[in-house]
Amino acid sequence: METVKPMVVAPKGNKFRRTFAKVLNIHKLTGVAPEEEMKKTKFDPENVKLSQSFYKLEEEYERALTLEALLAKLFATVSSIKAAYAQLQHSQSPYDAIGIQKADNLVVSELKTLSELKQCFLKKQIDPNPERTLVLAEIQELRSLLKTYEVMGKKLESQYKLKDSETLFLREKLEDLTKQNKLTEKRLNQSGQLCNPLENLHLSALNPTHFVAYLQHTVKSTRGFVKLMIEQMKLAKWDISMAVNSIQPGVFYYKQDHKCFAFEHFVSNVMFEAFHLPRFSTSKSFRKEKQSKTEEKQSRTEEREVFFERFTELRSMKAKDYLKARPKSRFARFCRIKFLQLIHPKMEEAFFGHLHLRNQVSAGEFPETSLCSGFLEMAKRVWLLHCLAMSFEREAEIFRVPKGCRFSEVYMRSVAEEALEEVEPRVAFTVVPGFKIGKTSIQCEVYLSDGGGHQG
Repeated sequence: METVKPMVVAPKGNKFRRTFAKVLNIHKLTGVAPEEEMKKTKFDPENVKLSQSFYKLEEEYERALTLEALLAKLFATVSSIKAAYAQLQHSQSPYDAIGIQKADNLVVSELKTLSELKQCFLKKQIDPNPERTLVLAEIQELRSLLKTYEVMGKKLESQYKLKDSETLFLREKLEDLTKQNKLTEKRLNQSGQLCNPLENLHLSALNPTHFVAYLQHTVKSTRGFVKLMIEQMKLAKWDISMAVNSIQPGVFYYKQDHKCFAFEHFVSNVMFEAFHLPRFSTSKSFRKEKQSKTEEKQSRTEEREVFFERFTELRSMKAKDYLKARPKSRFARFCRIKFLQLIHPKMEEAFFGHLHLRNQVSAGEFPETSLCSGFLEMAKRVWLLHCLAMSFEREAEIFRVPKGCRFSEVYMRSVAEEALEEVEPRVAFTVVPGFKIGKTSIQCEVYLSDGGGHQG
């Protein structure tokens, strides 16, 4: 409830007006006029009209001031009831009998005051000192407001303590679970039941299981980058739905969270483009620049060894360190090209307000930002997956499922379980491409929609 601001009262001016009115009245009754006017006239009808008009204005002013004082007191009383009710609620949890009793008494007292104000209004009882009432009402309302804020502060403080204790409990529980997981992992390692398939890996022992294991790491890093990109879009006040619709128009999403799969589809398409080519690029200039006579004469076995060496070398280093050590390497060029394809100039300007980042990346420098760090981690994973794919005796093939195809569990895995309940779900778009290594097929991840064809 808003506070009724009291009218500015000037007691001295009011007193002056009353005195002036009395003087006019005396002059009217006695016929006494100022010495300068004595010679002109003893009685002027215009003075009588002026006096009557003045008294009328004075009465209206007094009535307005009295009514304003009554309203101010009414609002102040309501504020007091509100503060008392807030205190009453706060005292119930945790239970405080004394606090409840005080708050209850205050509510009853203020309700009586409201009743008295009503009677005063109905009986037209005039406040003898409305100026003083206005000031007191404002003080009362401010005190009530302060008391309400104090109660709210105590309530928030108690909620904070409760959340803090819950956080502490969950943190302790997490630590216990982490310790249990480490002990379990240690026991499994000692028994030989658990090991990282990529540790101590040799080219001769390479099989599709290693590729699947590293593909999982790649998908995880891709989703991490997509999450960072969406967060930047939200900070830039982008319309996420409009952006999603521009990537895959007309797709029905079972949940709002599922829209992130459209961005993942876009990122995967860019990052895995030309994955099946040894140079990982469709650029003719890239091929001419990078191909040499020595490479052309290499046998398939030698080529496998080269790719596996690249995999081993980069895997043991951070992407940032590798780029600093080899700024003109194929991986460095791959990172520059893919970043500029993913982050459009308009997108960069919306995110950061300038194009400095683009210029830095073009020059071979990736700044220390969360977006760049997430991209480099993803780019490293994709590049290493490509090196691993080219290390097999039979190169890994990549495939995507066209829009509108029927769902097949042999070659596909749905990222949205809700779609599997449909009678005949169809593919809206491929989220993560699938792979084929020899006779082994690795499922692609797809987003399904009802009826697929017309909805994307």
